[in-house]
Amino acid sequence: MSTVLSLNSDERVVQIADLFRLLGDPTRLRIVLACVDERRAVGAIAGALNLSPSLVSHHLRLLRAARIVRAERQGKQVFYVAADQHISGMLTDMLEHVAEPTGDAAVELAQDHA
Repeated sequence: MSTVLSLNSDERVVQIADLFRLLGDPTRLRIVLACVDERRAVGAIAGALNLSPSLVSHHLRLLRAARIVRAERQGKQVFYVAADQHISGMLTDMLEHVAEPTGDAAVELAQDHA
């Protein structure tokens, strides 16, 4: 039986749904995307996204609990980064997916390359 089919009755389905629910919020998704390529402090994330530091901290707390981001302390400063390659890879793949042509344009593009 394939892995996907075996997930039908698996607790992992609930965990994956929770992960997507958290990433389904545009603000949280923007925060995670800000942390994919480099470590960032709360203030840097807030400044880059034009959000308040308290709002960013609130979202980071949820994202850390879900193991989507991790915190790295350096002295008194805390930096946040995507939790692992699975998270950054998934987001990179999703960004590439939404950038692909849709519908007839994708079919035409594939035919042009054939």
